[in-house]
Amino acid sequence: MGPSVHVIGGGLAGSEAAWQVASLGVRVTLSEMRPVRPTAVHRTDRLAELVCSNSFRGDKLDNAVGLLKEEMRRLGSLVMRAADAARVPAGAALAVDRERFAEFVTDAVASHPLVTIAREEVTRIPPPRQAHGVTIVATGPLTSDALSADIATFVGRDHLAFYDAISPIVLAETIDRAKIFRASRWGRSLGSAAGGDEGRPAERASPPRADPEIIGRTCGTDDGEGDYLNCPLTREEYERFYEALTRAESATVRDFDCATFFEGCLPIEVMAHRGADTLRFGPMKPVGLVDPRTGRRPWAVVQLRQDTLAADHYSLVGFQTQLKWSEQARVLRLVPGLERAEFVRFGMVHRNTYINAPTVLRDTWQTRPRSHLFFAGQVSGVEGYVESAASGLVAGLGAARLALGGDAIAPPRTTAIGALGYYVSHADPAHYAPTNVTFGIMPPLDRPPRDRGERKRALAARALADLGRWLAEAGCVRLTEGARG
Repeated sequence: MGPSVHVIGGGLAGSEAAWQVASLGVRVTLSEMRPVRPTAVHRTDRLAELVCSNSFRGDKLDNAVGLLKEEMRRLGSLVMRAADAARVPAGAALAVDRERFAEFVTDAVASHPLVTIAREEVTRIPPPRQAHGVTIVATGPLTSDALSADIATFVGRDHLAFYDAISPIVLAETIDRAKIFRASRWGRSLGSAAGGDEGRPAERASPPRADPEIIGRTCGTDDGEGDYLNCPLTREEYERFYEALTRAESATVRDFDCATFFEGCLPIEVMAHRGADTLRFGPMKPVGLVDPRTGRRPWAVVQLRQDTLAADHYSLVGFQTQLKWSEQARVLRLVPGLERAEFVRFGMVHRNTYINAPTVLRDTWQTRPRSHLFFAGQVSGVEGYVESAASGLVAGLGAARLALGGDAIAPPRTTAIGALGYYVSHADPAHYAPTNVTFGIMPPLDRPPRDRGERKRALAARALADLGRWLAEAGCVRLTEGARG
């Protein structure tokens, strides 16, 4: 039969892991419980279905997640190839048509001769050396109750759990275009100077400078890069919206009496209850936007991002919510331009479960107790589509090497993908929370430039150079055609 690997979970991390294993010539069985056992938020049985935002965030090298994407491209990532193929207009950010993206990944994995897709629920971690020599658990935030209980037994302590919330999507033809305007924050686009101030429109109010690292960590929030529909609100309109939002009735959160949310992906009503201006400094911030009809910056803005290649669906950026569906329709139709909006999907809340990674994982995404068992994706304690796929990529490479008689190896810590694995395995376990990739988790430069933008570009240059050397030394993967230098 030869060496083989078992991947449990067909999300971003699991699909990427299975692809990497098969690409190195090792047979792999990918177990996915849908449609045998559906979840509360998935709509199809496709692999790598996106249930939250359709944005993969920034795609430039002066942004940590942009660097991570480029590293993944050079490592032969299937997820990045699918994302690039299903890309929809979003300026310098990377957003995708979610249906085409999932179809691309599903077709690629299903057609690989070394991959077997098993539509089954796995309720226990396979015992060591049973059936498959190496196992990757990539079951994501919606791990089934039975498997969650077995994982909790394995790690020796309770799971950490939090809730994640999904933004609504509206039908494009029901948006009142006479009341909105199309613009990118600061006028940035894919071809604009990275990190620079050139091309910023003049504003009558001087906006505070937002930290791109902080913005980039929020769930689906516009990171200053992309083409968006903007619904401007006056002060009076914002106050009316805020009053309705804070009085709206939320849906009952299942499974737990007290819900804990990932700080970077808070429901809008949770943010609103923190203060009247919290939304204006969060998803409704008007910074970098000028209404061409007035020549002024609005008091607040709701941004809509294209969700499909056909541009017939738009998602409300950063508007994840747990309000009852009837309340969502009532409150969101107070936004100028959305008075007659028809909702393709309402926002909702789902459970997101993860392990306390620093107590369990190595920087290769192997577990400390069992070297032939890996965890990857959100269940391993990362946050974000790209980060989840990146962990699956490294776990897949490591699992294939183990199956072939070698050792799993971690990318250099000076790379974004290596720094992510190092952080997850070395963070303080007493205060561990899911993390996005940032330049802050990478080792500093020996002689860093004083300019912040130049410093980020220098970190990216070092990362790509070190990744190239690691690839040559590791001998397990090669540079893929079309990767940017």
